[in-house]
Amino acid sequence: MSCAARRIWGLLYRHIALYRHSWPRLVELVYWPVLQMCIWGFTARFITSRLHSPLVMAGSLLIAGVLLWEVALRSQMGVAVSFLEELWSRNLGHVFVSPLRPAEMVAGLIVVSMLRMLAGVIPAILLAWLLYAFNLFTLGPVLVLFFANLMIMGWWVALGVVSLILRHGAGAETLAWAVLFGLTPLSAVFYPVSILPAAIRPLALALPSTHVFEGMRAVLLHGSLAWGEMAASAGLNLAWMAAAILLFARQFHAARVRGALISIGE
Repeated sequence: MSCAARRIWGLLYRHIALYRHSWPRLVELVYWPVLQMCIWGFTARFITSRLHSPLVMAGSLLIAGVLLWEVALRSQMGVAVSFLEELWSRNLGHVFVSPLRPAEMVAGLIVVSMLRMLAGVIPAILLAWLLYAFNLFTLGPVLVLFFANLMIMGWWVALGVVSLILRHGAGAETLAWAVLFGLTPLSAVFYPVSILPAAIRPLALALPSTHVFEGMRAVLLHGSLAWGEMAASAGLNLAWMAAAILLFARQFHAARVRGALISIGE
């Protein structure tokens, strides 16, 4: 194992140890996705019980939207909250006294976020199958593309949030929960982008998630994937991720210069 891999594993092991010895943290991982699945699943069942074919697909669209949006939410929260754990424990300065580099820390947080996402989303997928007879895996292999694009979106949003915390301190912590929820109306999770007012459609189309959910509806309603949507989602993710990495690098350097890595959690 290379030195960089050992340092990344050390950071990953620290967070695994936190969850291994804290059942409330483990419960929190599952609680929100399962709660969302219960609320929206019963809503979908109510809607489908009042509709007749071919509108009965509306329930499946709602449940699939909830499950896929949780992928982005859990991925973003995994990076942002894991970073906040270092602030809350006054450990950020100690982390960077070690040989750990910023890129290695980001890599470790991304791995943590993947584990957190799987721990939260998989029970919700199973619940959707048990309670509502909806199997997300019927979307087929394209589900991998949906997951990948939504995870990457969650990561660059989290890097943007972390950059704001590095710049503005503890007062920006609430953005870890607020930013991606605020993008939900623009992401066309539960409705096509054509429903949005014309003035804000360009904003929606600038988000990778919008194209993922447009692609999801194409698969469920027509049985075929709009590959143009996937290409647009991947391209936007690359652009936004590059911008987020540059912003993070700049804000991290500024925080280190002014000594904020030690005092930012105070």
